[in-house]
Amino acid sequence: MAAAASGPTFGLDEFGLDDRMRLFGYVTADNRFAYLWLLRAFDAARSSYQVVLHTAEVAAALDALHRSNPDCPDPAQLELPRLLDALVEWGVLDRSQDGTRATTLAEYRNRHSVYQFTEAGYRAHRAVEAVLSATMDDATLSRLVFADLLADLKALAVANDAGDAEEVYRKFNRLDRALADIAERAARFYHMLGDLGRTNDVRPEAFLAHKDALLAHLRDFHDELQRYTPRLREAVHEVEATGLERLVEAAAEADERLFHTPVERLEDWRRRWRGLRSWLAPPSPEQSSEADRLGDATIAAIGDVLALLRRVTEARRGGVSRESQLRHLAAWFTQVATQEAAHALFDVVFGLGAPRHVGVAHPDPEAIASRLSWWEAPAVELSRTLVATGRAPGQGRGRPARLDRGDDRRHRLRGDQLARERRLTDAAAVLAADGVTTGHRLDEPQAQVLLRLLDIALAARVGGAAAVPLAAAAHGVRLTLTPTPGRFSTVSTAAGQLHLDGYELTVTAAQHTAVRRELVPA
Repeated sequence: MAAAASGPTFGLDEFGLDDRMRLFGYVTADNRFAYLWLLRAFDAARSSYQVVLHTAEVAAALDALHRSNPDCPDPAQLELPRLLDALVEWGVLDRSQDGTRATTLAEYRNRHSVYQFTEAGYRAHRAVEAVLSATMDDATLSRLVFADLLADLKALAVANDAGDAEEVYRKFNRLDRALADIAERAARFYHMLGDLGRTNDVRPEAFLAHKDALLAHLRDFHDELQRYTPRLREAVHEVEATGLERLVEAAAEADERLFHTPVERLEDWRRRWRGLRSWLAPPSPEQSSEADRLGDATIAAIGDVLALLRRVTEARRGGVSRESQLRHLAAWFTQVATQEAAHALFDVVFGLGAPRHVGVAHPDPEAIASRLSWWEAPAVELSRTLVATGRAPGQGRGRPARLDRGDDRRHRLRGDQLARERRLTDAAAVLAADGVTTGHRLDEPQAQVLLRLLDIALAARVGGAAAVPLAAAAHGVRLTLTPTPGRFSTVSTAAGQLHLDGYELTVTAAQHTAVRRELVPA
């Protein structure tokens, strides 16, 4: 039984489709770079209005490219006739015979072939060049296009109402191309952000330098989208109010595609309007438009950028990236000698182990029917101690241990503290009686009292001002510091001389024993 013939694909039969696919055969050939530069030579000659080339002219054009581009192969090292015949076989080039170039009978009898691009071959070459020259990271969102969309929708409604078929076609076609450009830009931009978030090769310096511009770009695009979405939806309804069938028929009437029947043109423009409506104003209020989805994608992209920013910041703070840590960990796993060591390393790194199984009887077993499964029966409360340690609360520990309050140590520390305070009080009384005259030398307790008073007095300075008298009192002694610019006071202690530059020091007996800090009125 013969197999049924398959229908046309992409408007082509099986042979036509195979011929189109064979146009890209040179891309995967062994000598693909030579084929690419050979076609670039044809393209350069075509830009100079030289369409048909002889083998010698092809070699000359390729030699010119070789002199200006070091990557271009030397034509002297290539078998040009074989390469040209392969391109003819793939359908990229067309070959014909030109006998007018012969100057002798021998040359006429020899092969005088000339080559030129086929139309399909030229399109295939330009497609390959477009892929090679594309910058994958150069993707942006255009926020200025929304104003143009709104203006074109307004003009389309006016043209359809006036019956201007050519203006309807121009505006409708422009709207269709603008929406296609928005969709393509958005897809490229969000794909670029996705690659940026998934890759581990993000340079922190470059990302941190451009993060503000990236977030501002996303925020501005989202704001413009939110501002224009309701206005664009209203403009779509205004266009439909002028007559949808009238709009489609006017656009199809002005369409100049010769190889499409009127029915095919009508159906094509109806499809384009359905796509435009799904983008801006879906028929059902519950249905989300493509513009709404684009807004949601923008919000998600902002969250992804912030997450990437947090990841980069944490990597910089730690000094080692997550990728480097995982690479070192993988190296450790591959370098272990035994499988047991690998399991031990796994347990240490990830902290995973066998699950802990615990069982507790229900307080009232008769309250639960025995026919109920574990999924249907009510849960039993478990103590945290049982789950964490595997022991019931209080199991194996007995009575709580006696609390050791350390009363002896506390009494001894309290006695030492009181004795130290008494020594300081006695030293303060001697210091108040004798003062800090030049002939009086302070012992260690008296020096401690003086230093404590100096700390209190100097800490009371307001804003670091040195022109205000300072005072402090503690242990029944009052210390006064009077500003004396250009002079200094000297106190002799057991540890050495204490100099106070710009102050006169006075120590007298106080009227009370409480610790006090005050400012003496000027």
